[in-house]
Amino acid sequence: MVTPKSRATTTKTTASVRRKSRAKAAADFPAGLEPAPLVADLMNHRGLVTVDKVATTFGMSKGQIAETVGLSREAFYKLARLEAPKTQSRLKEMLEIVSRVSDWAGGKEQAMAWYRAQPIAAFGGRTAESLVKDGQAGALRDYLDHIAQGGFA
Repeated sequence: MVTPKSRATTTKTTASVRRKSRAKAAADFPAGLEPAPLVADLMNHRGLVTVDKVATTFGMSKGQIAETVGLSREAFYKLARLEAPKTQSRLKEMLEIVSRVSDWAGGKEQAMAWYRAQPIAAFGGRTAESLVKDGQAGALRDYLDHIAQGGFA
């Protein structure tokens, strides 16, 4: 006879899987760093960003997400391209930046709106989205760190 799992057991198992997924996700980041919680929550057990989860989280289509990170729609519809380092890197950069600003933006949806539309004076009025598309996510992260430490915008 098979007994059903209790809610507590299911919750404990789910939490355990989430911790393992976060641990796997952290393995893909440089030593001493781990992904932001938002990034880790949107990754699968292999440490890859799951585009369907991202789309659901932000209420966007895959095409909109592809445009947001500067890739073609096909990058999300072909498995080999979805798992490619460039695709995963761009997704992780976008999610990391959105995660960094979500507290002061008022939530992840507002942070995504900021990411896509707010001009940043320090970068000549360019948006975070355009910076990530041009491969300048590192400079943007440095800028956000500077602001978080009390520096001027």
